[in-house]
Amino acid sequence: MADHAVPTLPSRDLDATAAFYKKLGFVEQYRDAGWLIMSRGDLTLEFFPHPDLDPSTSDHQANLRVDDLDALHAAFAESGVPLATIGIPRLTPIETQQWGARAAFLIDLDGTMLRLIEN
Repeated sequence: MADHAVPTLPSRDLDATAAFYKKLGFVEQYRDAGWLIMSRGDLTLEFFPHPDLDPSTSDHQANLRVDDLDALHAAFAESGVPLATIGIPRLTPIETQQWGARAAFLIDLDGTMLRLIEN
């Protein structure tokens, strides 16, 4: 296995987090009372319990850099996540960002922002 980094993100409820990410096409790889690992192809996210987290003030975030942003975005949109610019959870439209890359943003149930960035 090549060297890699994996985001570790908060979850108010590991059951709810697992259900949300399963709808996005992630598969549960590991779980116990204090940890959850979900993966979708080469994308892996790990979650730890944070029951007191306030999603409206969460500043947790991670970047997911992908080769086919359009396909990933379409799959996430088909999962039922609202396509919107406000609200939790939500998926924003793909746009060319001020830094020049095409990207969209997924805000999960816990207010964590995943930047979906095209390689």
